[in-house]
Amino acid sequence: MSNYKWTFASVGNVTRVRIQSGEDIRHLGELDKKMWTVLSCPTTGLEISSASLGLMDLDGDGKLRVKEVIATAEWLCATLVQPDTLLKQTDAVALDNIADESLKAVAEPLAKDGVVCLADVEAAIGAVTIEAQAVPAAPLEADVIAAYKAKSAEYAAYFEQEKLQKLGLAVIAEDAPKPGMTEKKFLEMGAQIAEWEAAKSAAEAANAAALAEAQAVYQPLRKLLLLHRDFYRLLRNFVTLEDFYDRDSSAIASFEAGTLIIDQRACHLCMRVNDPAKHDAQAPLSGMYLIYCNCVNQKTGKAMAIVAAVTQGEVNNLSIGKNAVFYDNDGLDYDATVTKIIDNPISIRQSFWTPYRKFANWVEDKINKSAAEKDAKAFGDLTAKADAATDPNAEKKPAFDIAKFAGIFAAIGMALGMIGTALAAVAKGLSGFAWWQLLIVFVCILLVISGPSMIMAWLKLRRRNLAPVLNANGWAINADAIISVIFGRTLTEQVTFPIVKAPKLKGEMPSWKKWLIAISVILVIIGIVLCAWYLGCICIGPCFC
Repeated sequence: MSNYKWTFASVGNVTRVRIQSGEDIRHLGELDKKMWTVLSCPTTGLEISSASLGLMDLDGDGKLRVKEVIATAEWLCATLVQPDTLLKQTDAVALDNIADESLKAVAEPLAKDGVVCLADVEAAIGAVTIEAQAVPAAPLEADVIAAYKAKSAEYAAYFEQEKLQKLGLAVIAEDAPKPGMTEKKFLEMGAQIAEWEAAKSAAEAANAAALAEAQAVYQPLRKLLLLHRDFYRLLRNFVTLEDFYDRDSSAIASFEAGTLIIDQRACHLCMRVNDPAKHDAQAPLSGMYLIYCNCVNQKTGKAMAIVAAVTQGEVNNLSIGKNAVFYDNDGLDYDATVTKIIDNPISIRQSFWTPYRKFANWVEDKINKSAAEKDAKAFGDLTAKADAATDPNAEKKPAFDIAKFAGIFAAIGMALGMIGTALAAVAKGLSGFAWWQLLIVFVCILLVISGPSMIMAWLKLRRRNLAPVLNANGWAINADAIISVIFGRTLTEQVTFPIVKAPKLKGEMPSWKKWLIAISVILVIIGIVLCAWYLGCICIGPCFC
């Protein structure tokens, strides 16, 4: 068990280890794996250089795991005199800080003022030259070789059919296209081209190997500079999720792909979607309101699928098919189209109105459906009457017989009587309350309707977790990544407009008249309520007033 003293802090309402010094990096292998926030992550689709991630992916399987991060930390600490400089995340290292003498010897000719930087190393690699092995000249013209390759399969098949025909095993149609050369010439040409291509490939491979060998002297130094720039950032997104939770700094988490502008808000928590099937299974467990979009840059043709978290505002105007604009971290803009929505509460205030919004949508659907049915029926009746008027043989409808509808009228009367009785019972019950008690009853009714929705929203908002979404993207998350209500407000930015006085239109009603009408309407409503209450007391009895 390690005796090293680690620093702990609350990051995202979860206790995590803080990597704050070179000594912390030096002892990274002693940290209990259960304390790591991430156990593995993909090496592609992140906002960290793929070259740096590839250098850390020691087994080349496209996944970066804890043991590989530890091995990288050990190599860096052995190569640097002061690993504290890793926290600066720069691609330049002072010569005095390089502990490896062989690396220092390579860096010295490239250093400026005692500091070597990545750009100088990349330039040196690009400037490496070798005495290249000569590539043999082509035996034929390029267009002849291309034509041969295009027709080789067809010609080979023809010559094979020709052999079978001589044996009486096949017949070549008279109109079949014939090669413009003999089989011997065809085979000779093929042998020449194959021999040349083999020699060319061997020369090119030898030249590539010689160039790589000449450049290899700079590769360890390039590795040092790349990791000196990117390793600590990886730790802030691997051991902890500090870059994600530190919204005050300019750093962004390695999984954040950009910003989605939609419905007068900016959604900053956007991630690439690598496997839609995994998102279907995992993402609903996050408890977040998620929007999936297909994004295309029309100029470059670059495309990607993203998922954005909405953590503020209303959702009335968000729907599948809605268009938006997505900006990646390089500022490149994409046309975005909403393809899928995972509906979860955004705020308790929004959840208060959810039952009424659903009821209003239900009523609207019913009205639209009823109107469509009545419109169809009216049109059908109209066409039927027109047909009956022009058809002398059409059957005439019998005259209205009130006796047949007596039972219906009686049932309607009973229903109206029951409704009146119910309303009287309600009036009787309410008449026993004072006006302020009626307000309490009204508030209680609202709470009965909206309360369950608000409680469920409160429970879900407390459990909003980014981990399932990251798991769907191939991460192995070892701890919760909670998104509280307060923190969620930093992930979605709503528009704020200054108060602007609207220009007065010709013939528009003055403001004082609008206020007078509004106050008058309120007074009339209050008067009606009081009169109804008073009449209820008189009609039902003073014992209830």
